[in-house]
Amino acid sequence: MGGRPLCTLVGGGHTSPDRAAFHNGAAVRYLDFNDSFMAPGETCHPSDNLGPVLAAVEFAGGDGRDLIVSLAVAYQVQCRLSEVAPVRARGFDHVTQGAYAAAAGTARGLGLDATATANAIAIAGTAFNALRVTRTGSLSNWKGLAYPNAAFGAVHATFLARAGLTGPAEVFEGNKGFMDTIAGRFSIDWESEGLDAAMRTSIKRFNAEFHSQAVLEAVLELREEHRIDPRQIDRVTVDVFQVAYDIIGGGEEGDKRLVRSKEEADHSLPYLVAVALLDGQVFPPQFAPDRIVAPDIQELLPRIAVRPDPELSARFPDQHPCRVRIGLTDGSVLTREKSDYLGFVTRPAAWSDVHDKFTRLVTPTAGESAAERIAQLVSELERVRVEELCSLLERVGRSEARGVDHE
Repeated sequence: MGGRPLCTLVGGGHTSPDRAAFHNGAAVRYLDFNDSFMAPGETCHPSDNLGPVLAAVEFAGGDGRDLIVSLAVAYQVQCRLSEVAPVRARGFDHVTQGAYAAAAGTARGLGLDATATANAIAIAGTAFNALRVTRTGSLSNWKGLAYPNAAFGAVHATFLARAGLTGPAEVFEGNKGFMDTIAGRFSIDWESEGLDAAMRTSIKRFNAEFHSQAVLEAVLELREEHRIDPRQIDRVTVDVFQVAYDIIGGGEEGDKRLVRSKEEADHSLPYLVAVALLDGQVFPPQFAPDRIVAPDIQELLPRIAVRPDPELSARFPDQHPCRVRIGLTDGSVLTREKSDYLGFVTRPAAWSDVHDKFTRLVTPTAGESAAERIAQLVSELERVRVEELCSLLERVGRSEARGVDHE
């Protein structure tokens, strides 16, 4: 569809800021390896805001400090709205709060004043109220594209506000506004807010829906410690907190044993447990189409039961609790309980852990040298120009980035 070549596309090319926000947001989101913020009634993935914020800061010629601060603004808005104004129980998706966050971060990245920023937030918040059906029942490609689409719209809205267009100033508290129609009454004193929400987020250890992380760590520990032969597994019982059961265990968001696609697989705790037991890992290869429908996984799925446990639910969201029992055909039962996992806010991953995961994911596409250059630049991001980062990301996947000579 074109677009003026003003902002970088990860993997090659340039386009307009709003289209770059969509493209790069999809690249961030589609693998479903995002960070997560847990509140009692909502879980969101605030790194979804990287696409729009990166486009805004690049357009404005900003540096790494601008990128970090603008991201922190977006994180704060999304995470705090998730805490005080959850919308999932009312049938709306966390993308709904994300429209406010993406606009706020984009406005900061563009250097807009308070009036233009308010208009940007008002336009985006009014226009993008996403339905939760995106993540229930038979899942589609839209699961990975709903937030990038809201980011696309939020960037567009912010440029409209930059040009002087106004939005509904009472988008939150006004007649038929966000509180009236979706969220209910809530209160935030934005003037007293800091930028600390980013420090209360968790990152994923495994390529799977966030609420599965502690379960998968427990399963893989048992598999390795006891050298489990999957052919000797009689049954697996997984006890989890209510939110995990509802979203990925077969609760209110639908049966999770009928798995046919990547979207359904990474949101099915029975599938994730099965593939972890069979393959010893949960990374992108575990979501290849032929792996998902393979007989060994499909045969194991019916023997995995997921149950909600009130005691575990009471410990959420401060903990990420679970209990795994693996019954073997010889009558023995292996058990492991968890309250968190490596990457959860109570047990943060070290730089080396994040670096190792990044290298594993990126090297096959970018090449070892390019992957290391990106990691090094990110480690000192506050001291570099964003255009340097964008230049590296634009070359990812090209033959010269991998050191391949095609004549």
